[in-house]
Amino acid sequence: MFEAIGFTVLGLVFLALGGDSLVKGAAGLSAVLRIPRFAVGLGLVAVATSLPELAVNARAVFAGDRALALGNAVGSNIANVGLTLGAAALAAPVVVRWRALAPLLALLLLATLAVAAMGLDGALSRVEGAILLLFFIGVVAFAASRARHESPDVRAAVDAFVPTRGDMALNLVRLAIAVVLLWFGAGWVVAHIPAIGRALGMDSLVAGLVLVAIATALPEAAAAVAAARRGQGDLVAGHVVGSSLFNVLVVLGGMAAIGGSVPVPASFVRLELPVAFLFALLLLPLLRGNTTVSRLEGGLLVAALAGWVVLEFALLA
Repeated sequence: MFEAIGFTVLGLVFLALGGDSLVKGAAGLSAVLRIPRFAVGLGLVAVATSLPELAVNARAVFAGDRALALGNAVGSNIANVGLTLGAAALAAPVVVRWRALAPLLALLLLATLAVAAMGLDGALSRVEGAILLLFFIGVVAFAASRARHESPDVRAAVDAFVPTRGDMALNLVRLAIAVVLLWFGAGWVVAHIPAIGRALGMDSLVAGLVLVAIATALPEAAAAVAAARRGQGDLVAGHVVGSSLFNVLVVLGGMAAIGGSVPVPASFVRLELPVAFLFALLLLPLLRGNTTVSRLEGGLLVAALAGWVVLEFALLA
């Protein structure tokens, strides 16, 4: 048990370092290739902090543990709202000015409902996975088309998220280091989290849903707290919505389209997916144009997450 905890913690550290190295390498390489900073920033805001979850899910699928990957993908969306946004707002009120976030949130709600509907027959098929991936391409195109309508403050915040130091060789080294760190970090988490889950009475699905999702969200929450204190609320909200869309459409869609049919238990469709939908629904009053997520609202989001975790443990009894 203690060995499993030690390797899991080490794996999470590797995942955090690997994600940071990949962001720096990708951003620096994009500057060398003269890709527009705002376009790169949009991608990194949405995807960068989801890389640990993506790496864990890839290793879980590789190891044949699709239940762990399914639980992590959906649990990460719950943690995005309850932990990442909640903790950031507790640290400092999160001011949101990003106009595209409201329609993107509507797309997230639609995507979550679509996954629940697709899972009613007990599985996500290859065709359904391909549909989710195509949906994500449409979301990216929509977000890019809205870029020119954003305020100068929002564009400046997104541009500032993209570090651009170093030449091509240095950034290629960063990318190579990131791949190694993510591969080994995800491998240790996938190998040892199930043992911790079994000690707590959890199967792989619930272990991924609760333990892996919250553990991999901790570095994201720390980054969000720092961003909120710097007044970068748009980046916090952009990550929460963008990362959640990425998890539903790319992580789940990719697992089904590339790895084959993904089993979806009926209990998961009845409880966990509706909970993920409700957590996303909590964002609706928070993202109506220029608005602020207050400390009280942040506290309520964290409390909602804690209530969900308590419920999941109660269901194990």
